[in-house]
Amino acid sequence: MTGTVDPRPLIVHVMHRFDVGGMENGIVNLINHMPPDAYRHAIVALTKVTDFRKRIRRDDVEFFALDKQPGHALWIYPQLFRLLRQLRPAIVHTRNLGALEVSVPAWAAGVPARIHGEHGRDFDDLDGTCKKNQWIRRIYRPFVTYYIALSCDLEQYLTQAVGIPAKRVIQIYNGVDAARFHPAARREPIPGCPFNDEGLWIVGTVGRMQAVKNQTDLARAFVQALQTAPELRQRLRLVMIGDGPLRGEALALLEQAGCADLAWLPGERNDVPDILRGLDCFVLPSLAEGISNTILEAMACGVPVIATDVGGNAELIVAGTTGTLVASGDVPSMAAEILRLSQQDEKTREMGKSGRRLVEQKFSMEAMVRQYQSLYDQCLGISTLQ
Repeated sequence: MTGTVDPRPLIVHVMHRFDVGGMENGIVNLINHMPPDAYRHAIVALTKVTDFRKRIRRDDVEFFALDKQPGHALWIYPQLFRLLRQLRPAIVHTRNLGALEVSVPAWAAGVPARIHGEHGRDFDDLDGTCKKNQWIRRIYRPFVTYYIALSCDLEQYLTQAVGIPAKRVIQIYNGVDAARFHPAARREPIPGCPFNDEGLWIVGTVGRMQAVKNQTDLARAFVQALQTAPELRQRLRLVMIGDGPLRGEALALLEQAGCADLAWLPGERNDVPDILRGLDCFVLPSLAEGISNTILEAMACGVPVIATDVGGNAELIVAGTTGTLVASGDVPSMAAEILRLSQQDEKTREMGKSGRRLVEQKFSMEAMVRQYQSLYDQCLGISTLQ
C-alpha cells in the first residue's frame, strides 16, 4: 500500500564500480540468497553501475551511480551525506580501499553501523607492505564498526599490519552456489567453442583480463608446455574467457608462438558454469587474490585447479588433492603442472571430485549468507563508534 513504511532494515552496499568481477559477484550472491524478509538492499557505486545489475534477481534493490571523478571522494561527501540521510540505512557496507572513505559521510549521516570488507590485495601493494595503504586504513579506523576479511591472510593483514583490534575483524569465506555450479558426468561441450572433441584436454581460465589476474602467464605456460612436449599439439587446447587489456597481449603471445589456432579467447561470457564444465583443468595465474570465486566455482563443477600461491588461494586448494599451487610468476612450474595433469586423467578426475566435496563441506552459499546475516543482526543495536 502506498505510503506504508517498510519495516525491514536497509543495507547500503558501497563499492567503486558495480561491474563484472569476483567481489561484485559476491554481493550479487549475498543479496540473491539472503532471505528477502530479513533486509532491504541498495547498491551505491562511486562511479558506474553497469548491466551487471541484472544479475540481482530481487526487484526491490535500488541502484545509485555517483559518477565520481578519479581521486579522493571528498568532493562528493555532501552528495553521499544527502543520499544516506535520504535512505536512512541501518548499515553501510563498504568494500575494498576504494570505498573505505565512505565510512566518514556514513558516520556523519548517523548510520548506526559501518562495515568494511577487504576482498583482496591492492594492485599497487600485492604483498601488503605498502605503508601508505596501511596508514590510510588506520585513518578511517575510528569510523568503521566491524571489518570483514575474506581470507585468513587478509585477517592477519588487518590485525597485524594495520592494527585493527582482533575483536572487530570477522573472517568470512565466499560461498559458491553449488546448485548452479555443479559437476557433469563427463566434460560437456562449451557452446560456441571449436574444441569439443572428446579426445582433447582443455585447460582454461575465466576472469577479467587485467594486470592483477596475469592471464598472460597462462598463455606463456601453454606455449612452453607445447614446446616441451610437441606431441601435445594434437590434444592440448587453451580456453581464456574474459575481456580487458590482457586479452590482446595474450592473443599476440599465442600468435607469435604459432599456437593461436590451439586457443580460444571469445571475450566476456555470461555462461560461466557451462564454460567450467567444459574444462579438464582450471588455471588461475593471479598476482594477488582475496578468496577467488572462480576457484570455488571450478571446484564446485568438479574441475581440478592449478593456481598461484597468493592471498587466500592456499586456503581453498588442498595441494595434491583438489589441485596444485605454483609460485606467482613461475611460468615453467605452471607449464610443468599443465603437462603433468594432462597425462593423468584418472588423477585429475579424483581431484575434481575432491574439490566438489570440499565446496559442499566448507564453502557453501548457505554458510556464507548465515555468517553475513549474523553480523548484520549483531550490528542492529550498535549506534556509537567502537
